[in-house]
Amino acid sequence: MKGLMMEQPLLVASLLMHAERHHADQEVVSRRVEGDLHRYRFADLAKRARRMANALEGLGIRPGDRVGTLAWNGYRHMELYFAASGSGAVLHTINPRLHIDQLAYIVEHADDQVVFFDLGFLPIIEALAARMTKPRLFVAMCDPSHMPASVDSKVSMLCYEDLIEAHVDDYVWPPLDENTASSLCYTSGTTGNPKGVLYSHRSTVLHTYAAALPDALNCSARDTILPVVPMFHVNAWGLPYIACMVGAKLVFPGPALDGKSLYELIESEQVTMSAGVPTVWQGLLSHAAELGRTFSSMRRTVIGGAPCPTAMTVQFQDRHQVEVLHAWGMTELSPVGTVCSLKHHQLSMSADARHAIQAKQGRVVFGIDMKIVDAEGAELPWDGAAVGNLLVRGPWVSRSYYRDETTAALEDGWFATGDVARIDRDGFMQITDRSKDVIKSGGEWISSIDIENVACLHAEVASAVCIGTQHPKWDERPLLLIVRKPGSSLAKEDILAFFDGKLAKWWKPDDVVFVDGFPLGATGKVLKNQLREQFHCHYAPSTAHTSPQD
Repeated sequence: MKGLMMEQPLLVASLLMHAERHHADQEVVSRRVEGDLHRYRFADLAKRARRMANALEGLGIRPGDRVGTLAWNGYRHMELYFAASGSGAVLHTINPRLHIDQLAYIVEHADDQVVFFDLGFLPIIEALAARMTKPRLFVAMCDPSHMPASVDSKVSMLCYEDLIEAHVDDYVWPPLDENTASSLCYTSGTTGNPKGVLYSHRSTVLHTYAAALPDALNCSARDTILPVVPMFHVNAWGLPYIACMVGAKLVFPGPALDGKSLYELIESEQVTMSAGVPTVWQGLLSHAAELGRTFSSMRRTVIGGAPCPTAMTVQFQDRHQVEVLHAWGMTELSPVGTVCSLKHHQLSMSADARHAIQAKQGRVVFGIDMKIVDAEGAELPWDGAAVGNLLVRGPWVSRSYYRDETTAALEDGWFATGDVARIDRDGFMQITDRSKDVIKSGGEWISSIDIENVACLHAEVASAVCIGTQHPKWDERPLLLIVRKPGSSLAKEDILAFFDGKLAKWWKPDDVVFVDGFPLGATGKVLKNQLREQFHCHYAPSTAHTSPQD
C-alpha cells in the first residue's frame, strides 16, 4: 500500500523559493572584486536569479548544458548557483587554483557552453581560450564600468550586469525530475586528470538537510555565516544552500582571504559561524594574536579539508571561546560525511580528553554510513584501535564519475575513500592517513597525521608535515618537516625530545628538517607527493639513522 503523501520533487530552486517567501529580508553581504561591499536581501537574490535564468535561455543554454564559473565567493556567483541549476542546466564550478593544463582539460571534458568569470581571472580565461578546440562564450561578472578589454581576439565577452538588465524576473522554475543533474565539481587531480562528480537535485537537497542539522554544522536563522571555503570547490560545503534553507545571513569574503581581511569582516558583520581549511585559519588566528584581540560574535567554526591540529582547536576554544567542529568529507560526498560534534556524556570529560576526541573527524551525519575494512575486505571492529580502509555509502555519495561510468567508483555498493582510519565505540572516526601517505616501517603502519598533531602542540611550531621516506633497513621511516614560528630558534633535538611519552618510541621521527613553507594544492592541502619526491633520499645509507625498532 502506498502512502498518502504529496509527491513534490526535491529541487535546488525550492531552496531559493523558500528563502524568498520566508526570509525575504535576510541579508547577503559580499566583498566584491571591485573593492567595495555589496548588500542586498534574499528577495533581491531571487529576482536576479530569475533574470539570469532568462538570460541563460537567451544565450541558448538548454537543459543539461554545462554552465562554468571561475569565481570567488560572492552574490553573483550565488545567483548562478540557482539560475543555472534551477533552470535545468548544470552549474560547473571550476577551481582557478588548478594548473592551466588541468583547467583546459576540465572545461573541454565538461563541454561548458559558457564560462562566467570574476575580473581577476581574465588571464586564465585568455589562456583557456587559446587552448579550446571550439569557441566558448565568456561572461565577465561585473558592471559595464568595470568591463575589461581582452588582449585575445578569441575571447568574446559579455557583461554580467548587462545580461541582468536585459531580462525580466518573470520566470517560473521548471518542475524537474529530482534526479536531474544540478551541479558538477571536479576533484583536484593530484594524480592523473581530475574526475568529475555530478550532483543531482535530490542529492543536493538531502545533503543540505543533513549538513544543517544540530549535530552537523548546526545552522539556523539566528546565524550569520561566512563561507571561507570557496564556492568553486564542492559548493562551499553546501553553506549557500543551507543559508537559504534555514534563513541565515550570508557574508561572502570575495578574494580577500588573509587574516586581516577576514578578521575585519567577521567583526564588522558580526559573523557567528564560519568554515574553512586549517591554512586559512592559521592566518586569522595569527592576526588576532598580533592585535591582542578575540572575536566578539563568532561562536563556532567548521574546519575541514585537512586534519585540524589540536593546537588550533585549543587556541580557538580556550583563547577565543569559538567551538571547533572538525569535519571530514570529499568531493565524491557532496562533501560532508562526518562532523565531530560531542555527545552528552563527553561534555563532562577533562579538557585533554575532549581535545583528543575533537582531533577525530567525528561521527556520520544521518544519511551516511561507514565502515573500515582490512586488505581482504573484511570489516574491522569499532574499538578505536583497529585501522583499515574507510568505505562509505549514502544518497549523496557518488556511484561513478562523469563521462566515465564504466569505471566503477563503488566496491559492493560502498565508495572506497582512499583514506585509512579507525573508529571508536562511540562511532567517532579518525583519519590516520591517506592510503597513499601511510608510512609502512618494518611492516607496520605509522600515522603521519598523529605525528603532525603532536608536533603542532609545541609552542614554537607554526606548522608541521610528516612524510615517509625510503630507508635501507625499515623500508620507510618518518621524516618531520617543520615551519618555525617567527623568532623561534627551535632545534631538532628540542622537537624530538618533545615526542617522548606522547607516541610509541618507534613512531618517533628519525630526523627533522626545518623549512620555510610547504607546497599547497588547489584546495589548500599540502602536496605530500612533492615532498616525498624532494626528500626521498634523505635516509640514504650514508645518512641513515638508527631506528628505535633496533
